[in-house]
Amino acid sequence: MLRRHRDFRLLWIGETANKYGSAVTGLALPLIAVSTLNASTFQVGLLGAAGWVPWLLIGLPAGVWVDRLRSRPIMLTATAVSLVLYATVPLAALAGTLTLGHLLAVALLAGAAGVFFQTAYTAYLPQLLDPADQPEGNAKLHGSASAAGIVGLGSGGLIAQLAGPVNGLLANTATFLLSLWCTARIGHRETDRTNRPRRALRQEIGEGLRLLGSDVWFRTFTLFGAASNLVLTGYQSLLVVFLIREVGIGEGTVGLLVGLASTGGIVGAAFARRVAARLGTSRAMLMLELVLPALTVLIPLTGRGLGLAWYLIGGFGASAGVVAGNVIKSTFQQRYCPPELLGRLSASSAVLNFGSIPLGALLAGFLGTQLGVRPAMWLMTIGVPLAALILWCSPMRRVRELPTERRTLNGADLPVTPASMS
Repeated sequence: MLRRHRDFRLLWIGETANKYGSAVTGLALPLIAVSTLNASTFQVGLLGAAGWVPWLLIGLPAGVWVDRLRSRPIMLTATAVSLVLYATVPLAALAGTLTLGHLLAVALLAGAAGVFFQTAYTAYLPQLLDPADQPEGNAKLHGSASAAGIVGLGSGGLIAQLAGPVNGLLANTATFLLSLWCTARIGHRETDRTNRPRRALRQEIGEGLRLLGSDVWFRTFTLFGAASNLVLTGYQSLLVVFLIREVGIGEGTVGLLVGLASTGGIVGAAFARRVAARLGTSRAMLMLELVLPALTVLIPLTGRGLGLAWYLIGGFGASAGVVAGNVIKSTFQQRYCPPELLGRLSASSAVLNFGSIPLGALLAGFLGTQLGVRPAMWLMTIGVPLAALILWCSPMRRVRELPTERRTLNGADLPVTPASMS
């Protein structure tokens, strides 16, 4: 029962608060662009891409710095930077100086802070929990993140309808402050890594890239993540424009619908461990990532009235499958990767995984401009089940369980896979 683990409880509350603020921001920024600044479809896509471009620019060196330094101070600094950046948006709106360029700059710089936070957070959790507790910890964190996203989207849409979308960002002040306070009170202290022998930055980056490229499991998950994020972000970046301009619903209803669809993430996190225990981690990943997200192909059918159910079904399936798959993948990575390389491995895979996100947003914006929003939604959502074929074509369909450790033979790393083959 990790609720009795004080340090994990603080991390859990702080991360949930952080995810709530990020959910409000994720809805508020495109709403501000569409409703306040009259941004075009392509500009909305550009705004969605800006927050992820830093992964391409600084993702690899960030992984090295996280492995060199302590994770908790990095998380605190990144959260404080995000708080200040998001606070500038309502201040600029109050002064009458808010522009699309300002929104793009905030998204870009907050995205850079997010690179460091996410990389440090991934490396920090295995230090805080014993290996036996990590599946439960990952399930709780992913489940609460989904719940925070639902509440954030719903309340963000309600605030946007009642007081204007700019005021939706005001919620970030309290949530990021709570996240800072909780993270600062964690009693666990990491071992000092400043005395670890350091090589050139390029050499340490190369270690992470070689690990990623030489291991079939890391390579498979990374390629799937990149392809999946490309199409998932593509349709999500068009979602606000699609629901408001094509379907014809109000801003508050957008937040409510997205929040209801996101409940799939809570369900996925709650059942991920049970499905993995029953089917095996490898088979569970295939089922969760191949079957449930395929329901996204129903989203372009969305219309007014009962037609909104198509979005709810598709969005629920995507959210449930993605979150459940992430719970299993996170536990696998934390156990399978050498601890001293976890930061670099996380950053190296994230460069491809998250680096495809701005490409997906830009591609969707371009297709939406050239073909129309609904045809672009069709193309993006059809790509979701196609991306999952990467998992099916990998060794994953030939084993019941994902490997749990690595061994070294004659200088080469070899995965150790349980003997339970299909």
